[in-house]
Amino acid sequence: MRSIAFYGEAGAYTEQAAMQVFGTRAKYLPRTYISEVFSAVEGGVDCGVVPIENSIEGAVTQTYDQFVGARLYVTGEIILRINHCLIALPGVKIGSVRKVYSHPQALGQCRKYLEKLKVEAVPFYDTAGSVRMLKEEGLRDSAAIASAKAAEIYGMNIIARNIAQNKHNYTRFFIVSRKPAMKRGNKTSIIFTIKNYPGALYHALNAFAESKIDLTYIQSRPVQGQPWKYNFYADFRGDRGDEGVQKALMLLRKSTKYIRVLGSYRKAKQ
Repeated sequence: MRSIAFYGEAGAYTEQAAMQVFGTRAKYLPRTYISEVFSAVEGGVDCGVVPIENSIEGAVTQTYDQFVGARLYVTGEIILRINHCLIALPGVKIGSVRKVYSHPQALGQCRKYLEKLKVEAVPFYDTAGSVRMLKEEGLRDSAAIASAKAAEIYGMNIIARNIAQNKHNYTRFFIVSRKPAMKRGNKTSIIFTIKNYPGALYHALNAFAESKIDLTYIQSRPVQGQPWKYNFYADFRGDRGDEGVQKALMLLRKSTKYIRVLGSYRKAKQ
């Protein structure tokens, strides 16, 4: 039986994403922090599943930061449609809700709904975890934003469904492992740091244009301990073994002082 570490509690969207790939026969291991998922995989768990990007709120920066110093590879991606529900203890009516708990990303995705309700949005480490907390604390003036599955698992009541302001709400997840994917992929993720000279970023990005590689995503994150210096994370079409990709990486190395291929994998179907 494969062991899969995931971010959040039972019923979290990350667990649902993992189940799309690994099914019900795997052993699922919830973790409170994204860093704990990485540590679990480094410590022997078969693989981990972590959120990387939401179609409304953008990058999950904690995940990107974990790749610095970690020796894990991206071996797959999963795209899950998110349907947020407002969840409370049985018998609680929407008019009595004063506070709503959830992960900051979920609160952001439902901002307009919460503003209309005129309730206090309270950040919590996980969507499903906020439902569990409500039940354990017996809070009857509060609700949580999470999945319908989380409400089912913890025996809670769904007050409202599909409450995100954008109904096309998707989250992308990475599968991380200690070894790279065995099969060829059609998408690759890398991390790099550019050299300090005028036009370095232009030359870095031009490496993809010259090689006719479709750069699909780029994200910058501050380098810890070095103010105003940044790591760049990029996704692009192709496998690291493709001739065009190899050319792009060769050109990219001319304008970077650090580059690491996080992995080539199969692009997720939406």
